[in-house]
Amino acid sequence: MLTIILKVLLVALLLYVIVNLFRALFAGLRNDPNAPSMTHYIGRRVLFSAVVLILVIVALSSGVIEPNPRPY
Repeated sequence: MLTIILKVLLVALLLYVIVNLFRALFAGLRNDPNAPSMTHYIGRRVLFSAVVLILVIVALSSGVIEPNPRPY
């Protein structure tokens, strides 16, 4: 049950990273001085990518998820 929740959380975070990437694209194309800048969305993208990476490392080290076996 915990693995399913973790996998859903990881997929949701990755989708959020992609959404922030596209929001940064549209913020870069607009020249609205009142809107948040492109770096705001890029910073969120980097932060949540780091969170995803840390979650995967912690889940692998604790044994919640298992990596694929070696092919040899």
